[in-house]
Amino acid sequence: MNYEFDTTTFNHSVEIQIRFADLDALNHVNNGFQCHYFDVGRVNYFSDALKRKINLAEIDLVLVHTEFDFLAPVEGNDEILVQSKTISFGEKSVKMFQRIIDKNSGKVKTTCYSVLSAMDTVTKQSKKVPEEYKQAFFDLEGIR
Repeated sequence: MNYEFDTTTFNHSVEIQIRFADLDALNHVNNGFQCHYFDVGRVNYFSDALKRKINLAEIDLVLVHTEFDFLAPVEGNDEILVQSKTISFGEKSVKMFQRIIDKNSGKVKTTCYSVLSAMDTVTKQSKKVPEEYKQAFFDLEGIR
């Protein structure tokens, strides 16, 4: 992936507990579980930005695109963080960048680029990203 934004500075992170069930026979976290870790990071990002617990039945941002780069194995004894940031807004979309890093060494293990679309939960049609979200995400990112 070729990024034109800062991939080194993050204002949001969440520690992830690696469970035994997440591991394969080589003591590596399965790639599918890493995708789940990014979901945990996104939900925590939304909750922290909006300063409320997210009700998943009412969330009106849906994941429509993801790209992953698995750079180094995440192993069972690693202490990891998922770091998340908003990188841009469209009229009806939000682009995010996330990474899994080793908490102790700072080594980047996996990166994730994603696009979320705002959706009306009743009509199931796309809609404009709520201004509340934009302002909350800008505040979290320190953008004025």
